[in-house]
Amino acid sequence: MEKHEDVQYCFQDRNSSCRKASLSTSIYITLYIFFSLISAVTVFLNVLVIISISHFKQLHTPTNLLIISLAGADLLVGLIVIPVTTVAIMESCWGFGEYFCVFHLYMALFCTSLSLGNLVLISIDRYVAVCDPLLYHSKTTITRMMCRISITWCCCIIYRAAIIKSFVNVQVPSRCLNECFIVEGISWSNIVEIVITMVVPCSIIITLYLKIFVVARSQARKVK
Repeated sequence: MEKHEDVQYCFQDRNSSCRKASLSTSIYITLYIFFSLISAVTVFLNVLVIISISHFKQLHTPTNLLIISLAGADLLVGLIVIPVTTVAIMESCWGFGEYFCVFHLYMALFCTSLSLGNLVLISIDRYVAVCDPLLYHSKTTITRMMCRISITWCCCIIYRAAIIKSFVNVQVPSRCLNECFIVEGISWSNIVEIVITMVVPCSIIITLYLKIFVVARSQARKVK
């Protein structure tokens, strides 16, 4: 007789429910240990950076404030984004509810934007330091840098909170119930968002570092 595969669903009484993952126990545990180590190392290293810079007064410089801000964004990734994303990937049955799914997606997008924003500020800081060193200390003070960092954080929080409204309906009828997954078609709004949040910051970073490289190379030639 033909044997039928014993399929388990998140909701046994609903045909549209997601199927439970069929990973072997060894692979399942290994992957969880692997992602847990990544999360733990990320948290430990960024906490170490924040404590080190905060503890030693000689490290209280505008540039190091940017490092703390970037470490703070990465710390959120290690504390929230990586653990919850691991559960969302490993567990086909999402058991934390719709609102926590939206919160997880918001944090992932927020941390991405914040990290890129900090990298843009770092590239601008390095550009001014290399290309205009005489005026660097007058233009870049700790107070001004704290204001720039605060504005960056606020802009990322507000911008991501505004666009997360389109992610509220996390249940996708074409897939299955009880799943934290979003499928979006390609639209002009998606393209504009990608340009604003990814293309523009990366272009600024690449352009500024190319200019820094050109200036540094010309100065090296003058020294020779």
